[in-house]
Amino acid sequence: MGLNIANCPKCGKIFAKGLKDICPACAKEVDAEYERCVTFLRENRGTTINDLSEAVDVSVKQITKFIREGRISLYNAPNLSYPCEVCGVLIREGGMCDVCRQRLAKDMNMAKEQDQQRKDQERALREALTYRIKGKE
Repeated sequence: MGLNIANCPKCGKIFAKGLKDICPACAKEVDAEYERCVTFLRENRGTTINDLSEAVDVSVKQITKFIREGRISLYNAPNLSYPCEVCGVLIREGGMCDVCRQRLAKDMNMAKEQDQQRKDQERALREALTYRIKGKE
């Protein structure tokens, strides 16, 4: 069995891939960022994600990742929310806001209807072009 080697997506260094997808040095840095976030949140429950990011010098993207991984809970942080993956509006659960989720559902339904219409048109065209040969009676 070979060694699973990869480039760290954060720093670019080559490392032996194990449980984490980043090198040990970057993993240590991410853990330190997490600790700074948690410590600040314990003392400032009413903070927002932008205030937290500024105060502890951790990107909003990384804080959002901590939240999505379940490492930071929104339960005791009433003002903490993270950006919708599509439009960026702040949300407290899921990956998309309600507006984007509804638009996606609408777009998917429209695509499904258009696909069905295309299939119906193709079937009608095949039937129109099919010769029907009747036997003698």
